[in-house]
Amino acid sequence: MPRTALIRPQEGVATTYRSISKRVIASLHTALHISPVRPYIVRMSAVEDPLVDPAPSEVPLKKAPLVRVIAQMRFPLVIAVEQPDFIAPFQKSIQQKYPVLRQEQAQGVLLGPAGVSQVPPQTAWRFADVEGHWRVSLTQNFLALETTKYTSRSDFLARLSEVVTPLDALIQPKLLDRIGIRYIDRISGPDLGDIADLVRPEVRGIAGSPAASHAVHSLSESLFEIDGARVLGRWGRLPAGGTVDPAAIEPIDEPSWILDLDMFSSSPMPFSSDRVVSDASRFAERIYTLFRWAVTPTFLQRYGGQP
Repeated sequence: MPRTALIRPQEGVATTYRSISKRVIASLHTALHISPVRPYIVRMSAVEDPLVDPAPSEVPLKKAPLVRVIAQMRFPLVIAVEQPDFIAPFQKSIQQKYPVLRQEQAQGVLLGPAGVSQVPPQTAWRFADVEGHWRVSLTQNFLALETTKYTSRSDFLARLSEVVTPLDALIQPKLLDRIGIRYIDRISGPDLGDIADLVRPEVRGIAGSPAASHAVHSLSESLFEIDGARVLGRWGRLPAGGTVDPAAIEPIDEPSWILDLDMFSSSPMPFSSDRVVSDASRFAERIYTLFRWAVTPTFLQRYGGQP
């Protein structure tokens, strides 16, 4: 291989070369260190394999299209939960943040070899804040915390600990049958036309292609296994009035695009409030990593992310 350092150009050529080199280096320095665009992109997109890569640093989004976050834990039946006197101590322990209590009858369904069958309705106790942004649901076999006004992972996990601890102490479930956490983003309005710029090609599917203008409903679903748990990802376009889960994704009167990420473990283990919060934290971190893989730097900028 020739060694260019041994080639000695004529003096005039060398002087010109040095002059050009200095201008090129100076322009590169300006582009790399002064440009507001390049550092922003480098800092905000670093995930290659979202199922194993370390979680990136959180980028708070002032206008995040996050419509709902849910954490749920299931346990064997505690029939006494039906009785108001039994759950009264639990209500008292969380009443400061969730003062509004409503009793509902939840009708369930069971999916089996014979298809869908009805199961007897059960009482669902709904504890909510006055504004209706946060809700705790307690039934004979599950506790759930959900919000439509998510601010941060640390705040959500702190609130989860505040409801799981009294559940452990007062309701005393013996086993944890399932623990899961779910984040749902929804894009609608003018931003819907920019999906090709907001999410990566592997996720957007038909969205952003010429055929997308004719699509009414287009949804993809992927199930992954990792570290003894599973991640269910659903994303795609919904028509006006459409939903895939009325309890979590409320129908709206215009088309939208959803990114619905749910991580859960269904291996029974002794119930422990510390274990619930620890697993929820781990699952939330993995979901955030998958989210950051799915969206582009343009998405982060669009919804108020700062470098």
